[in-house]
Amino acid sequence: MSRSVAFVTGASRGIGKECAVHLARAGFDVAITARTVHEGEGVDDSDERARMVPGSLDTTAAEVEDAGQRALAIPMDLLDRASLGAAVQRTLDEWGRIDVLVNNAVHTGPGSMSHFVDTSVAMLETKLEANVLAQVVLIKSVLPGMLERRDGTIINMTSAVAVTDPPAPAGEGGWGVAYAMSKGAFHRIAPILGLELGRRGIRVFNVEPGFVLTERMEVNQREHGFEGVYRGAPPSVPASVVAWLATAADAPSMNGQTISAQRFALERALHPDWRPSRDN
Repeated sequence: MSRSVAFVTGASRGIGKECAVHLARAGFDVAITARTVHEGEGVDDSDERARMVPGSLDTTAAEVEDAGQRALAIPMDLLDRASLGAAVQRTLDEWGRIDVLVNNAVHTGPGSMSHFVDTSVAMLETKLEANVLAQVVLIKSVLPGMLERRDGTIINMTSAVAVTDPPAPAGEGGWGVAYAMSKGAFHRIAPILGLELGRRGIRVFNVEPGFVLTERMEVNQREHGFEGVYRGAPPSVPASVVAWLATAADAPSMNGQTISAQRFALERALHPDWRPSRDN
């Protein structure tokens, strides 16, 4: 019997890394993709300061293997369309199948916090290419095998910015139009595919992670003197929900839905409560 295989993008750190590890613990071999292959190469490229950030495919692969499963580390860039198809094809060539696709990776370069007047059409195109079209390419690449088996799960890591109005302009508590437009378009994929493909055995979900304190955010908080001020959930929280959606017998009943990860994890007791005690 073939082993189950998950394919996780943006898996060098943060939510993607935890998704890979949680899926490995759930019994999946995991193909992991990202730009950062080795420790010491990770860079926060959201602005010109280029802060170094921890995490790599090497490290994630080691944790997947520590969980008793196989890891396949594949360099991939959302803005390099050829690398998307090549990553899927390499996984299929080596392992023969992809049962779960986790679209977690997102464009981290400049533009996510730019005001409209400062956002060029080229930047809008970049965000849409990386945050919507790249994911469409990946979905179309894995679907043939899923449809042939009449079984497959696609999980899209969405964002509250897709459906929420900002409380203030970008840089003052809000976010930029380019990021919001791209995540808004991405958010519409799951409900439509859930309807179209559910009767053919395909399950498609949005997971909205809420505020999650990733390695990159921790680095930025230290630099700006906000360490410990803003307490988000650990990346393992949305990862626990992803693993549940990939394995639970009643997950298909939620096909096409958006799952609020933090509330769902608490309601289903998928993760220990991470919230600070009221006594602290």
